Amino acid sequence: MIKRFIPLGLLLITLTCSAQKMGELFKTMPQYVLPGFSEADKIMLLVDTALTSIPYPLGNIERINYTDDFLKIKTSNKGTLQIKLLPLINNTKIVCVVKTVCGQACDSQIQFYSTEWNPIESEPLLPHLSAEMFFDRSQKNNIDFEKALRLIDMEPIKAEFKGGSDDLTLILDYESYVSAENVELIKSFIKQDSITLRWNKTSFQN
Repeated sequence: MIKRFIPLGLLLITLTCSAQKMGELFKTMPQYVLPGFSEADKIMLLVDTALTSIPYPLGNIERINYTDDFLKIKTSNKGTLQIKLLPLINNTKIVCVVKTVCGQACDSQIQFYSTEWNPIESEPLLPHLSAEMFFDRSQKNNIDFEKALRLIDMEPIKAEFKGGSDDLTLILDYESYVSAENVELIKSFIKQDSITLRWNKTSFQN
């Protein structure tokens, strides 16, 4: 029998939080998560089903996907915001927020909160993300392994809740900002182009 344990600090936070749906959660979202987005904007974006986009200082905010436990919006021509309600083993939920910006490459920032928007430390919930996760470590003794790894100096990892699922898909987005020659070198050491982290109601596992 497999026993699952939830970190004590996380348990204490979630015991005080009631289960919520995405609409309620989004309305109480703090300004720092999406600066410049007003309470009226939030209501308009979610309540008016015929309205898929509204004006925003950086360009229109566009609703891409909206369910009871997931919201994905386009915040600019280069940015997206995903908010996911994740179930815990004690029948409460926590919030995972993924902000992605795509310039030369796409890079995602992942943060966790209680349903009352109190920040939660990510370390027990998410493994350390690095380009090396995508590499074939059986080739580590190859003289060019470290060279290929150093070429990916930006750690351009894009995170996506595909279809609004509880699992998080990671993509190493390096091809657009390194030379064609270096792309081929890196590819020779890549084990997989994407990694799916499974949510087991306590943490994401590779």
